[in-house]
Amino acid sequence: MPRRKKTSSKKQSKTLIYAIWVLSVVAIFLGSFIAGYYIGYDGAKKEIAQKVEAKEQKKVSMLKKLEEAGKKTKELDINDRLKEVLKKDTKVAVKELEGVGEYEDASHELEGEVLPTPPKREMPKSSSKPKLAIIIDDVSVRSHVDAIKSLNLPITMSFLPPSKYRPNSHTLASKESFYMVHLPMEAKNFKKEEPFTLKVDDSQEIITHRIAEIKKLFPKVKHINNHTGSKFTSDENAVNRLIYALDKENINFIDSRTIASSKVPMVMKNYNKKYISRDIFLDHEFDKEYVKEQIKKAVAYAKAHGSAIAIGHPHSNTILAINESKKLFEDVELVLIDRFY
Repeated sequence: MPRRKKTSSKKQSKTLIYAIWVLSVVAIFLGSFIAGYYIGYDGAKKEIAQKVEAKEQKKVSMLKKLEEAGKKTKELDINDRLKEVLKKDTKVAVKELEGVGEYEDASHELEGEVLPTPPKREMPKSSSKPKLAIIIDDVSVRSHVDAIKSLNLPITMSFLPPSKYRPNSHTLASKESFYMVHLPMEAKNFKKEEPFTLKVDDSQEIITHRIAEIKKLFPKVKHINNHTGSKFTSDENAVNRLIYALDKENINFIDSRTIASSKVPMVMKNYNKKYISRDIFLDHEFDKEYVKEQIKKAVAYAKAHGSAIAIGHPHSNTILAINESKKLFEDVELVLIDRFY
């Protein structure tokens, strides 16, 4: 009996050892498999992540290329649209509209005198960038309005009063939320003057009546600048009568500075009003490259003095030059004239 017990014990011991070995092998195998699985999974996970990242980068790169291509296409579209809006050459269009023969460039606004540099203005505290206001004078027909609005920029339109050849200028202005009036005033040498041009010898009654008419035609007007006016603005009495009439209608005057001897600064001081004037004329010449250089000067002036006012006209090359200079405007805050003060 004792012998059988010993043999049975040995067999059980061997069986137990085999079982342990088998379990150990299985454990090692499973451990290796699991470890391999997780190692392989992490590797695959990293590989997938790298592929996803590469795909995303490719997508971003493609989107950037598409965006750049879109911008170029948009710019081309805008230029084409502007050219279509202004398809008639300026000289031809004005001859048809005004019946005054060959249209002159914007140099007729000045009397050829060298203008003094305006005093440096203080940088507005509310703005981190210098301000630049661009006024487009002589706006009078639908094509002008459409071209300016196609720029999608805060450009101030200054409308000429209605006349025989542009009877709807006030109607066009009425559809705009903001505008100015470009009021004709007597020049020293320019002879092709507008109807109802204010003259140096006009009485206070005549000037007051004319400003009241302008207010009726342009009810929302808050700012007026002079069309030509070298003779008128250099006469203190005439300017005084004008500012008195404008003050009654709560209208501000912006000096286009068509002559160096302008008496507007003196009169504005007498009325305790801020003197605001033009700094740069954009289009004394029709050439687009010339206008672009003037725009650069306007931006540089704004950066040097804290603010600047540039005046141009609704010629096709002026509009196109502004459109092609949008990159320059990133250095300034382009504003309507009512936000210039």
